[in-house]
Parts: sequence; C-alpha cells; structure tokens
Amino acid sequence: MSVKLSQPQSGLASLLDQFKACRLHTEKICAPLEMEDYVPQPIVDVSPPKWHLAHTTWFFEQFLLSKFITGYRVYDPDFAYLFNSYYNNAGERVLRPNRGLMSRPPVREVMAYRAHVTEKVMDFIMSGEASKEALDIVLLGINHEQQHQELLVYDIKYILGHQPTFPAYGDAFATQPEHQEQQWLGMDEGVYEIGFAGEGFCYDNERGQHRVFLEPYQISNKLVTNGAYMEFIDSGAYRDFNLWHADGWDFVQNHRLRAPLYWHHTAGEWKQYTFNGLVPVDPNLPVQHLSFYEAYAFAEWKGVRLPTEFEWEAASPHFAWGQLWEWTGSAYLPYPGFQKAPGALGEYNGKFMVNQHVLRGSSSATPKGHSRNSYRNFFAPPSRWIFSGIRLAQSL
Repeated sequence: MSVKLSQPQSGLASLLDQFKACRLHTEKICAPLEMEDYVPQPIVDVSPPKWHLAHTTWFFEQFLLSKFITGYRVYDPDFAYLFNSYYNNAGERVLRPNRGLMSRPPVREVMAYRAHVTEKVMDFIMSGEASKEALDIVLLGINHEQQHQELLVYDIKYILGHQPTFPAYGDAFATQPEHQEQQWLGMDEGVYEIGFAGEGFCYDNERGQHRVFLEPYQISNKLVTNGAYMEFIDSGAYRDFNLWHADGWDFVQNHRLRAPLYWHHTAGEWKQYTFNGLVPVDPNLPVQHLSFYEAYAFAEWKGVRLPTEFEWEAASPHFAWGQLWEWTGSAYLPYPGFQKAPGALGEYNGKFMVNQHVLRGSSSATPKGHSRNSYRNFFAPPSRWIFSGIRLAQSL
C-alpha cells in the first residue's frame, strides 16, 4: 500500500479530512441502534458493533500512536487484549467466539476511547512530525476501518434480522432492481493485465500486476435476480445433490437450508428481512446473502458457471457493478511475486490465502474507494451474512 503526498500541507489536510470523515461514518452507521444492540454476537462470524468501534480504534493506537509518538501512554492496558482481532504479533487476545460475552467496558467507555484516539491521531497528522511510514499507516488504518464499516453493516443486519420482531434499522444499504434484459457479453481470447496499477492506495493482495491468458468466454450483463432464484428453489434444487459440491451438499443438509439467508416462507409467499423490516421478496432485485456453495449450485442448474476472478476483472469495464459482491470460481491465492510485510501488518491478507474464495465488485454497503476493479474480497465458501450475489459466465 502507498500514499502520495506531493504537496505536504494540502496533502496532510486531505488525509486529515479522510480520517475525520471515516471516524464519523463508523459512528453514523451505529446511530440507529439501541444500546442493547451493541453487544450481541449471535454467531462466531458476527462481531458486536461495540467491538468494531473499539477494534478500529485500537488499530490506530497499536500501529500508529504507540509506535511513532515517543512516550505515548495507551488509553487502557486491557484494551489490546480485548480488541485485538487476529494479529498474533500484537499479543494475546480474547478469542473471536467470546467477543459477545464482554459487557465491559460499556459502550460509553468505548466511545470515550474513540474520541481520545481520534484526537491524538488528528494532532499527530497536523504536527508535521509524521514520517512517510507513519502517514502510510494512517491511510492503511482508514482503509481498515472502512472495511470494518461494511462488516459492521453485515453484522447489524444479522443481529436485527434474527430478532423475533424483525425490527427496522432504516432506509439504507438498499439494492436496486435489475430490470435490464439479460445479455451475454462476449470476451475474446487473449492476454489480459490483472492487478492494481497506478498511484494511490491498494492492498498488497492486489499486487503485482501480471498477465493472464483467457480463453474466449461470455459473462452476464446483470446479476441473478430473486425471481430467477425462486425458480431454482421451486425446481427442488436444494434437494438435488447432483448440483452441489460435496462440501456444499453437506453444508445445506447439515443446516437444513432451503433458501437464501433472511428468506422466510409464510402464508404461501416468500418474505425477506431487509433494513426496512420483513417485506415480500421483490423478484426484480438481485438475490443476495448466498454462500459460494449456493452460487455454484445455481450456475450448475443453469448449465453455466461462475466467472474466474480474472475473467471478472477483464470484463468489468463493460458492465455496471456495485450492487453486491459477486462470487467467483477462484480460490484466494497470492499473485506472482506476492510478499507479506514484516510483523503484524504482514498478517493482514497473506495468512488468509487458504480455504477462501474471491468475490469481486462491491456492494451497497461498500465505502467509496473500495470498489476498484482490482479489489479482491475473500470469504470462506459457507459465508452467507455478507452482501453477496451471482453473476454468471460461460465458456465458448
């Protein structure tokens, strides 16, 4: 990752504005919540909103303030243990499944912690004493918090969506209907450049840029809709083992899945939980909250396939995107020449390059700047609480 500050004062002011906007937006996402909503952890994948607020603050304190400000005193010595996520180099931590057990520190103390660290970082940015390395970490911390903003939205939806009364959060993070006629966009065989190029920030997993040869293929101009997925359900696909990977078949059987996450069949119709509460399923909206297993099975049922991440990136200039993260058929692996950074920050992406699948695009909850066509999102195949959808492809 990199940050370019060609004009020091204007560059610092811009970075300060980015930092302030990022910190405020995280808190804005939480604004509709009741105090009790900040603590639950219904499943291991879902972290409490309070934890996100504290963890993103700890990141700046741990990797910026404590490292670059001589004599800096941490806000609370216990917080590194409570709010470290997975950085083994940074020390011991509360295990992920136990984040929801922490009723202390209370939310008010977490917010005080945020205010303290925010002020210290702002002072440091404008002091003129920050090195290029320190400013790079500020930018990394902003992008890290923006990633957590999207995870925070996922987690809030899961927490509220599993309440008996399906409470509404507000009119936010909605998708739009896919009204366009389905068409196949043809892509010629050839050599394509893959990966991040140019100036500005990117993650290490987007580098280095390299060439891949692709056979001719076609890719859909639209995402799969709820209506199309209803036909998949009605065909008995969740009972047909021929459509599924072995792991996928075990997954749907063990969890008794028959529809996407948040879908409920009541009074003869499908309804789904949205941030506006429980509403009838709109057949024109893109289907979301699918695991990789379900995306793969749907493609099998249609007699086509998921695109590879390289096919997706090569074709991305030719279609609109931004509704949902789109499962690809590619395992999450390093690009040629990939090297982890030393120390704790080297654990950011590289340690997860096993048993994960790549998603491309962005979603209605993705912060601005995280929707570049080289961005590589990744999750484990069973993941359904993320804002995930399907774009189909086929070989020629």
